[in-house]
Amino acid sequence: MKIAVVGSPQSGKSALATALQQIANQRKTEGSASEGFDFEEVHDLDRLHGHAFDVVLQVVDSTRLEESLMLTPHIIDEQEKIVIAIGRYDLLLQTDHSLNLPQLQQLIGVPTCLVSVRKRMGLDECLDLLIQTAGKPASTAHPIYHLRDQGEEDAYRAYVHGVLTQTLTHAKNDQQRTTLEKIDRVLTNPWLGFPIMFAILYFVFWCTFTLGAYPQDWIAAGIDWLCDAAHAHMAEGWLSGLLIDGVLQGVGAVLAFLPNIIILFFFISLMEDSGYMAREAYLMDTIMHRIGLHGRSFIPMLMGFGCNVPAIMAARDIQNPKDRTLTMLMVPFMSCSARLPVYMLFVDSFFAHHKALVMISLYAIGISLSILFAFVMKRTRWFRQPQDDTVNELPEFRLPKAKNTAAHIWERVADYLQKICTVILWASIIIWALEYFPGQDLNDLENSYLAMIGKAVAPLMEPLGFDWKMSVCLLTGLPAKEAIVSTLAILYGGDISAAGFTPLTAFSFMIFVLLYFPCFATIATLRHEAGKTWAWFTVFHSLALAWVMSFLVYQIGSLIF
Repeated sequence: MKIAVVGSPQSGKSALATALQQIANQRKTEGSASEGFDFEEVHDLDRLHGHAFDVVLQVVDSTRLEESLMLTPHIIDEQEKIVIAIGRYDLLLQTDHSLNLPQLQQLIGVPTCLVSVRKRMGLDECLDLLIQTAGKPASTAHPIYHLRDQGEEDAYRAYVHGVLTQTLTHAKNDQQRTTLEKIDRVLTNPWLGFPIMFAILYFVFWCTFTLGAYPQDWIAAGIDWLCDAAHAHMAEGWLSGLLIDGVLQGVGAVLAFLPNIIILFFFISLMEDSGYMAREAYLMDTIMHRIGLHGRSFIPMLMGFGCNVPAIMAARDIQNPKDRTLTMLMVPFMSCSARLPVYMLFVDSFFAHHKALVMISLYAIGISLSILFAFVMKRTRWFRQPQDDTVNELPEFRLPKAKNTAAHIWERVADYLQKICTVILWASIIIWALEYFPGQDLNDLENSYLAMIGKAVAPLMEPLGFDWKMSVCLLTGLPAKEAIVSTLAILYGGDISAAGFTPLTAFSFMIFVLLYFPCFATIATLRHEAGKTWAWFTVFHSLALAWVMSFLVYQIGSLIF
C-alpha cells in the first residue's frame, strides 16, 4: 500500500510516518498483515495528482489547528481518499483545550484520528484507519466541495474557522494556558515582538564583542609572537617577507576573529533550535505580505546571516517559482558570516562605544534594502502575480540540544578554517607579491603592481571617500569577503586606525562591503538555482547599489560632520 504523507512544515509528519512504518513492519513480521506499506513524504501537492497513491495521510499540528487545516481543501482537490491525523494531541490537552472528534469528522467529511508519537498514542488506530479508507470507494461528498465556486481561500478560511468554533473547546481562562503559550503570545505580538527581537539581537552582538575580545587578543598576541620569532631566526629577504608580512599577518588577521564567529553562531543555533527564528519570520509575515511575498521567504533570509549559499538553496522549498526566484535574489543582501570579520575590525577601531548598535544597524540596513528591492521587483512584469495567502506555520518551542548546537557551530568553524587555509592563504600570498614586485621593496609601495591596480579604479571610488588601497581591499574581497581583512593587515600593518580611515569612511566602507555582490560561490549557486540571467543581474545591480549607498553615506555625512 502506497501512502502519501503531507502536512505543513514542522507539523511532525516525518516522525509520524517513521512511527507508522515501524508498526506496519512489525505487523508483517508477526504475520498479522498481508501487505507492505510504503510511506512517502510529499512536499508539492501537484505530485498527488496522477500518482498511484492508495491514500493520503494529512498530518495536522493540534497546537496550530486552524493554520494546518487550511491545507485540507487543497489536498482533497488532488486526492479524494484522505485521512487526517491530528498530531501532538497530548500538547493540546495540556493547555486545557479539547476537540470533539466525531463532530469534526462529520463537518469536514474526512476520517480523522488523534495521535501522539511522543506518547505512542493512537498509532495503531491511525494505521487501521488508513487501511480501511484505502479499501473503500472514493468519496465525492466532502462538505468542502461546495466552497469551490466561492472565493477559494477566503471561503476555505471561513469554513475552517467555523468548523473549529463548533468542535474546539478552549481553556476557561488565560490562567490555564501553559507558560510557553503565554511566552509565544508575547514574542509574536506585533507591538511587543519587534522590541524584544531588537533587544535579543543587541544582547547577542554585545556578547559577541565583549566575550570574544579576550580570546581575540590572545590569538593576536600569538600571531605577534610568531612574527617576532620569525624575524629573529630568518634573514631579511623575500622569503621572510612572504612568511611574516604575507602569510602570518594576512592569515592571522582573519584567524583572530574565530572566537567571535563561534560565539555568534552559538546564539544563532540556540535561536534556530528553540524555534525563536520561526517567530521572527512570523513577525515579518505582515511586512512580507505588503511587498507581495509570504513570511516563509524570510526563513532563507535569516539563514543568509550564516552563509548565502545554503540560504539560496533553502529557497527551493518555496513552491511559487516567481517568489522562489525573488527570495533567492534577496538573500545576498543579508550580512553573511564572511562579512563579519570586516565589520568587527572597523567597529572595534572606530565605534568602540557603540559596537552592538552599529552592528545591528548594518544588519537592519541589509534587511530593509532587501525588502525595498523586493517591493520594486514585485511590481515589474517578471514578478507581478496575485498575493499568496498561505498561512505561516510555527513549530513548538523546544529545548536546544547540545549535540545540535555543537554540530551547527562546528559546521561554521570548519567552513571558516577551510577558507583560511585556501582562499585567504592564497589571497594573502598574491596580495603580498603584488605589493612586493616589480621593485622588490615593500617601502616602494607606490610603484608596485598593487598600486597600479588600485590607482586604475581609484577615480571611480574617490567620491565614496576611498583611496587606492581601500579600493584594492574591495577587489580582493570578490572571492571571499574575509580576504579584505587580510589585505588590510598587509597594506596597513594591522592598524587601520592610523591609516586614512575616519569613522565616516569606515562606515561608508562597511556599507559597500554589505551591499556589493557576495563571493563567487554565492553567484555560482544563484546561477545554478535561478539561472545565468539573474546571477549576472545580481552582480551588476549589487555593485551599482553599493556604490550609490556608499556615495550617499559619505557625501551626506561630509556635510553633517
